[in-house]
Amino acid sequence: MAVTDHKPTDQTDVQLAEVQSTHAALLHLTSEGGQELRPRSELTARELMREVGSVLRLSEADAARFSADSPVGAHQYHDDQTMIINMGPQHPSTHGVLRLMLELQGETVLRSKPIIGYLHTGMEKTGETLTYMQGGTNVTRMDYVSPLNNELVFSLAVEKLLGIDGDIPDRAVWMRMLLSELNRMSSHLLFMATNGMDLGAVSMMLYGWREREEVLRFFQKVTGLRMNHNFIRPGGLAADLPAGWRDDVLAILDMLPERLAEYDTLMTGQPIWRERLQGVGVITAQEAMALGATGPILRSTGLAWDLRRDMPYLHYDEMEFDVIVGQYGDCFDRFAIRLNEIRESMKIVRQILDRMPSGDYRIQNKKVTPPPRARIDESMEALIHHFKIFTEGFKVPEGEVYVAIESPRGEIGCYIASDGSPKPYRMHVRAPSFVNIQTLPHMMRNCLVADAVAIISSVDPVLGEVDR
Repeated sequence: MAVTDHKPTDQTDVQLAEVQSTHAALLHLTSEGGQELRPRSELTARELMREVGSVLRLSEADAARFSADSPVGAHQYHDDQTMIINMGPQHPSTHGVLRLMLELQGETVLRSKPIIGYLHTGMEKTGETLTYMQGGTNVTRMDYVSPLNNELVFSLAVEKLLGIDGDIPDRAVWMRMLLSELNRMSSHLLFMATNGMDLGAVSMMLYGWREREEVLRFFQKVTGLRMNHNFIRPGGLAADLPAGWRDDVLAILDMLPERLAEYDTLMTGQPIWRERLQGVGVITAQEAMALGATGPILRSTGLAWDLRRDMPYLHYDEMEFDVIVGQYGDCFDRFAIRLNEIRESMKIVRQILDRMPSGDYRIQNKKVTPPPRARIDESMEALIHHFKIFTEGFKVPEGEVYVAIESPRGEIGCYIASDGSPKPYRMHVRAPSFVNIQTLPHMMRNCLVADAVAIISSVDPVLGEVDR
């Protein structure tokens, strides 16, 4: 009997062909190309070795572990023994629109790959279309959990280009430190809340959110907004601290110690909590440095690296505080570091309260500072000055600069290249969440799916900063 090409002969075959065609088209439309995790059958041992850690400059002996004959080798498992699944970008435990492709054998994660870009905000390119005066409204939305630190690093970079970084009034410098440390506290309190929720401690979500609200209420009183403030600006700040600000800060500082002690009772000493975190997501100091990780991830390995102490800015070199470090580089160390960093920030804030000077909250330089509101009603020149500085912006001398500070997630840096116009010629932000996320495949290898949730949470990523 002759063999002929199969053709659909009834309605069922036609419908099946249409479904298969639609499915193939959808796969093509949703594919992220080279970003995606490929089936093991398509990999060579060399590609697998690159995926699982050649960036760490492995020795030949270590590299041999990732050959085709090793337990994680390309040909050790067959595609019918493993399964590639998506975690996110809508999963509640990915802390935003982060997509993770996981290769599983049963409940064990053999490989993982973060896939980013779902926010596609393009803030750096947007920043090149905005004047330096407008730039704060853009960068404050990157790490939306720590907006004031975004504004600070941008303002410091612009001031350095302008050559006025040594002329900022002392009160403005201390105010920036106050807001930055309170923002660090609110960010870590949110981590306590989400870290608890991710691992089933629902009450911790309620408590962490409750304490963070107190800090955000203070921010609203100072800046007019709970988040995305555009309050720290080149030259200083948008306004002075309001009446009664000191009492408000003291109320927060008096409230928190008892609440943090409750966190210790609820979680730190809790056997189930320790079982879920200790020994999970381990990373060494050498590995963290090779991957560019900073902040609590790097400090969890025992390396005491904090830009506030090691590359001081503002008046941090005059502050007394401890750099909190871990020992094992696991999820528990990262949790404990953030909890104790809240206490250290409280210590810094109390010192700031004692040393806050009087004076101007912004530089009195007509080139970068708009005239006071009252002057606009009295002077045509002031009105013109105000109009031009907000519509045209101020010109910045040609040059390039990079400034880095310690955000709650690690080193955040701002690179700006100026061509002498009122807008940046090029702008790039070294976002700690973006860099820290590349530690996930390393920490997740050979863990359980349930542990993957704990590891993501311990990195504390903000996807607005990743995709920026």
